[in-house]
Amino acid sequence: MSDLSRGREEYLVTREPYYRSVGGEVALFEAAWRQRLPVMLKGPTGCGKSRFVEYMAWKLGRPLVTVACNEDVTASDLVGRFLLDGQGTRWQDGPLTQAARMGAICYLDEIVEARQDTMVVIHPLTDHRRVLPLDKKGELVRAHPDFQLVISYNPGYQSLMKDLKQSTKQRFTALDFDYPARDAETDIVASESGLDPATCARLVDVAHRARALKGHGLDEGVSTRLVVYAAKLVTEGVLFADACAMAMTRPVTDDADVRATLIHAAEVAQ
Repeated sequence: MSDLSRGREEYLVTREPYYRSVGGEVALFEAAWRQRLPVMLKGPTGCGKSRFVEYMAWKLGRPLVTVACNEDVTASDLVGRFLLDGQGTRWQDGPLTQAARMGAICYLDEIVEARQDTMVVIHPLTDHRRVLPLDKKGELVRAHPDFQLVISYNPGYQSLMKDLKQSTKQRFTALDFDYPARDAETDIVASESGLDPATCARLVDVAHRARALKGHGLDEGVSTRLVVYAAKLVTEGVLFADACAMAMTRPVTDDADVRATLIHAAEVAQ
């Protein structure tokens, strides 16, 4: 087995991730995949974007290479660099280059958090060229026919300095994500945590009350991920109010008044 084949096997999603479709996003992504169109996922933190990509990689039987972008991620981190070892200098592919070579789905999570030079690197992969120039190596990587690029970002949380440029946005198709409706979110939390649906529904109610405060003391609403965390704490015997405080109040705000409002919401729901 070649190194590339071994790498491909390493990145396959072998077990079906739990994902509940809340619209036509699965069929739309499949259509984009068949045409190898790049896809941009837009939505708040913790609403299921990453889980969706993992689910689609499993459903399509494609390897998935994920990069969690942050302010330290540079173009070299994505494409690769020369390294020194006992035998001298050798080239090491970055995750984007690996994905392009093996025909994987490459998921750049929260792309706007990376440095601006990363945008220039991904552009040639998003149009008819489907190439990745490795300038330092003097190589032009032609993407595997099965390669697909997926990025995500939270448009409601980005400053003007960190928003995506139109020149980048218009290279992607896009899917909008948001927090699920109450019934769907309750089912998700119950499935992920093993907690009874009635208690999960009360936790979801607290989350919805918190989300109503976005822009009125909260920069970001309570994510579905945090609701799942609260449910898992309850399964460990943690009191409902304490689980809400630990998972859904303290992580999202330090403001005393906002915390008091969220604590009251938990007390009402328990």
